[in-house]
Amino acid sequence: MSDSYADEAVTRRVLLDSRTWAFVGLRDNPGRTAYDMAQLLQSRGKAIVPVHPAAETVLGESGVSSLAEMTQRVDVVGVYRRAEHAGEVADEAIKLFASYGPRRDGEVRAVWFPLDVIDEAAARRVREAGLDVVMDRCPAIEWARLRLPR
Repeated sequence: MSDSYADEAVTRRVLLDSRTWAFVGLRDNPGRTAYDMAQLLQSRGKAIVPVHPAAETVLGESGVSSLAEMTQRVDVVGVYRRAEHAGEVADEAIKLFASYGPRRDGEVRAVWFPLDVIDEAAARRVREAGLDVVMDRCPAIEWARLRLPR
């Protein structure tokens, strides 16, 4: 995998400047990584939107069944699905962000592929759409590694 999808400046900006994350694949299951990462980012002041066909309430937040169902504006789409589904989620994220219109100065629009969710073709499509990409990185590890404020 190319290091271009783990740019430190992009990772820092996405973690610090984002306000709302859509977690695709998030269910009300504390035994899953997506749950832990959503909880961590909530504790860092981020709003979360669970995205799963079951549309469950997770960590006190109402879920939606798909990115197409989103009514709330988000800054980051976290792809907490297996790598073979990452491309489909990336394409849905591209459509979602395109629906917002032109990107404003300082606005975060990113797709985050966590550890072991690697799809370079999907990451290229995301970048070509003018969005930031972080791939094969864990928000918790990056938060600590970059020594970001809690």
